[in-house]
Parts: sequence; structure tokens; C-alpha cells
Amino acid sequence: MMTNLKMKKRERRHARIRARISGTKERPRLSVFKSNTRLIAQLIDDETGKTLLSVSSADSKRKTPRGRVEEIGEKLAGEAKKKKITRVVFDRGGFLYTGNIKVFAESVRAGGIAF
Repeated sequence: MMTNLKMKKRERRHARIRARISGTKERPRLSVFKSNTRLIAQLIDDETGKTLLSVSSADSKRKTPRGRVEEIGEKLAGEAKKKKITRVVFDRGGFLYTGNIKVFAESVRAGGIAF
């Protein structure tokens, strides 16, 4: 029962965030989803409803969860630069800005993407 309440709270937080932010082709939305085993991030153009880029920690070769998250942050930043994307709007998906979400955001920033 507690898990269900936790998920509902996250969904409410996410709805509040999404009401305020939106991505464009020049400045797409960097959406993050965290499960028990993976972290998935997408660059989304909300005007056309298309995903421009997607990465998942399932593709990572590092051993620790933190290492996997850092690797996909660097990978996303590199691929975004190839597509000439330097600025994004960060959508943390209703998750708190701690732990893996924070590590991911910092690694994307270190890769040269501003938000």
C-alpha cells in the first residue's frame, strides 16, 4: 500500500512540473525516468511530439549504478552536441534531485549541455 502512495505522489509532482515546462526543437526537454534497476533519459521536442535522442543505463558497461548513470550522462551530452543541441530544459520526472538524478544531471552539465 505504501508503494502505491509513493507512486501517486511522484505522479502528482511530475504533473506539476510538466504543467510549467515544455521542450522545443532548439531547447528540448531532458526527461529522466528512474526504475529500480535502470535510469532512462530522453531529449523530447514537445512541439512535434518526437523523441530526438534516448539513452539507458542498460547499455552501460560500468559496474556500479553511479558509474552507469555517469556514463549515460556523458553519452547523452556527446550525442546531443553532435545534433547541435547545447541547451535543454531539465524534467526530473517527479523524482527528488538527489542521488542518481543529481549525478546524471551533473555529468550532462560536465559534458557541455546547459540547463
